[in-house]
Amino acid sequence: MSRCNVLSKPLWLVRTTGVALVALLASQPLLADFSRLGQLRDQGFAISAEARLLGPDSSEVLGSLEPGRALSPASVTKAYMSAALLNRFGPQHRFTTALVSSAPVDDGVLRGDLIFEGGGDPGLTSEDLWRLVQRLQLSGVREVDGALVVSQWRFGPVTCVTTDRCNAQTRVTNAYSAPLTSAGVNFATWCVNVAPAAQAGAPARVGLCDSPLPLITVESQVQTVPANSGTEISAERISDERGDVMRLTGQISTNAMAQDVYRGAGDPAEQTAQVLLGMLNQAGITVRDPWRVTSARPTGASRLAAVDGKPLQELLLRTMNYSNNYMADVLALNLVETPQAQLDQAGRAIEAYAGALPGHGPLTLESGSGLTTANRTSAHGVTVMLEDMFRQSALFPSFVASFQSPANGVMRFIRRGSPTFQNNVMLKTGTLNQPFAVRAAAGYFRTAQGRWGVFSVLVNGTGSTPYLSWPEVLDPLSLDLDAMILAN
Repeated sequence: MSRCNVLSKPLWLVRTTGVALVALLASQPLLADFSRLGQLRDQGFAISAEARLLGPDSSEVLGSLEPGRALSPASVTKAYMSAALLNRFGPQHRFTTALVSSAPVDDGVLRGDLIFEGGGDPGLTSEDLWRLVQRLQLSGVREVDGALVVSQWRFGPVTCVTTDRCNAQTRVTNAYSAPLTSAGVNFATWCVNVAPAAQAGAPARVGLCDSPLPLITVESQVQTVPANSGTEISAERISDERGDVMRLTGQISTNAMAQDVYRGAGDPAEQTAQVLLGMLNQAGITVRDPWRVTSARPTGASRLAAVDGKPLQELLLRTMNYSNNYMADVLALNLVETPQAQLDQAGRAIEAYAGALPGHGPLTLESGSGLTTANRTSAHGVTVMLEDMFRQSALFPSFVASFQSPANGVMRFIRRGSPTFQNNVMLKTGTLNQPFAVRAAAGYFRTAQGRWGVFSVLVNGTGSTPYLSWPEVLDPLSLDLDAMILAN
C-alpha cells in the first residue's frame, strides 16, 4: 500500500505552506461540524463523513457529509475485519499449528510422512517453529522415514485480486504483498541481515535473519563505505529456477548498525517447508525424502506436537497498528468455514457480520485488508459498526486498543493537530493511491465532558483529481473533531 508524500502542497490552498494552512484553519470559527473537511469537495473529491455522540442507549449526529454515500475505505476495512473476528472467536482465541502423521513411531523413527498442518496463524514465527520442533523431539521422534509435507488445506494457494500481490509471486520490492496461505511463517517474508565489513571498500556481510543455513540464494552488491558516509540499501526478491533469490545493492557505513531487510516470499508455504526442514536438521531429526506442499487435508492423522499462537487481541493490535495487509487477509480467511478459502469468501463473511447490524446499509468487500478500491462502505455504516463494538463491554477493550492515538501512534503522519485532537482521538487510517487516491480515517473520541463519540471520514478521488496528501485531510479533520470534542 502506497504511502503519501506529506510534503505535497494543499489542493484547496495552492502555494500555501502546511504551517500557514494550520494557522488559517485555526483562525476560522470552530463550528462543530465537518465544514472545514468539506472544502475538499471543491477540488472534485468525494466525501462521506459522520460523527456521532454516544449515549447510554442511543446516539446523536454531531456532523455529517453525505453519510450514506458508498466509497472506498482502504485500510479502514481492517476495522470491520477486527470486529468480525472478535465477534466470531473472542479476544483470547489462539490459532493452533501442529505436526501430525498417520504413520506410527517405531523406536524413534516415524515410519511415514511428517505433516505440518497450518492453522491459519498470521503471527507464526521462527520461535514458534523451534518450540514445535522441540516438542516433536519430546514425543520421541528422531528420524522421519518419509517427507516433510506442508499442508495448507485451510487456505492456500489463494487467488490474488490485486496487482501487487499477483506480481509478488515472481518479483517484489516490499514486505506487505506476499501471497497468502494458512501455513505461513514470519509474516511470509524473508529477512536478510546486512552488516558492515571491518574495512571500507569490502563487501558487506549478509546472512538470513532466521537461519544460519543458506535456505535461499542471496546476491549482494552492498559495499562497506567509510564511517558516517550513510547507509542506503535496496532489495528485491525474485523467483526463478533456483527458487527465491534476494538481490541487494547499496552501501553501509563501517560504523552503522546491522540492518534487517524484509521482502515477501514467492510461495509462503514453500518458505515454511524450507525453514522448518532446516530446524529439523539442526535439531538432529533427519528427514529422508524431499519436502513438498499440499492443499489436501490430512486424514487419519494423530498429533505429534502443537503450538498455540498469540491471543487474537494481540494479533489484531499488530495488524491494525501497522496496517499489516498479510496478517489482515490471513485473519479474514479464517472466517471462512470451508476448506480452500478465497478472499471473496472472506469478504462475504465480513459482509454477513455487518449485515446483521441494524441500520448499517450496503457493504461490499473483496478482501479483509482493504488493498483494493473495489471495497465499498459508507461513513454511516462504519459508525454503526463502531457504535456496536462500543456497546459490547466484553469486546470493546480489545477492539479500541488496536486503534492508534495521534499523540503516540506508530504511524508518524498522524502525529499532528492540537493537543485536543492528539490526546482525545483513537483512529484507524486507510491509504491508497492507485487507481485513485483514498484517504480514510475512523475511530473514537472522548469529549470535554468525558463522553464517547464515533467518527468516520472517507475521501475518494478519481483518475483525474490531483494527488491528495494526508495533511490535506488530517488538518481540517482535526479542527472539525476539536470543535465537536470541546462543544460536548
